[in-house]
Amino acid sequence: GALQVDEFVTLDKFRNQLEALAREEKRIAAEAEQESKRQEQEALLAEAKLEFLNEKEPTTSDKVISVLPYLFPLMDGLQYGRFLLGAEDGSNPFIVILALLYTLYRSIPFSGFVAFFALNILSNNPSLNRLIRFNMSQAIFLDIALFFPSLFVGLSGMILGAAGGPISNVASEIFSDVTFGTLLLTLLYCAVSSLFGREPDNIPLISDAVKSRMPTIDMFNDEGMFMPREYKEKEEDEDDKSGKR
Repeated sequence: GALQVDEFVTLDKFRNQLEALAREEKRIAAEAEQESKRQEQEALLAEAKLEFLNEKEPTTSDKVISVLPYLFPLMDGLQYGRFLLGAEDGSNPFIVILALLYTLYRSIPFSGFVAFFALNILSNNPSLNRLIRFNMSQAIFLDIALFFPSLFVGLSGMILGAAGGPISNVASEIFSDVTFGTLLLTLLYCAVSSLFGREPDNIPLISDAVKSRMPTIDMFNDEGMFMPREYKEKEEDEDDKSGKR
């Protein structure tokens, strides 16, 4: 009944296997704890990034405020509505409100430049909700887009004038009505979408241009520092050049 020498060896192997299993379990547990901490840190960093960019769900006040920037292109676009609005009598409350807003807007010296620079500066303020900043930028682009109908009319007038046939009043009125109607539909889409808390980002060309200049999470470096897109692209280019060396 006494244990033999080879049995002691077997017991030692078994003990070593148990110790190895225990060490492996500790290693796995330590790695799992480290992974959990890493994921927790990444979640906190992602939350901090979102907090900095203020991409949270817009509040009711955010939704209402986000519509106001579109008054800028509306005021500058009223010149195209002179035929449609001029046909209305003074009993239409919408026309009365527009007239009051336009009078107030034009009473401010350099109102267009003031509105442009104010919206441009505020659209880069991350403390404002993303919806507000997006609409500020889009309002600027829409206002810039209003320059092209005027340019088209001016060039057409020059060409036709040189050819001896100026633009007819009917053609000018139709062009202005179409331009103003398109502007109103665009602004209506932007207002309704914003009041529902959704970015009005389906305007051809313009919305893509706005989205390209909006700050995003990928503008943060590995240390969590915010870097505008142009600086990050410059840094990546420098890293590529140094890597090639």
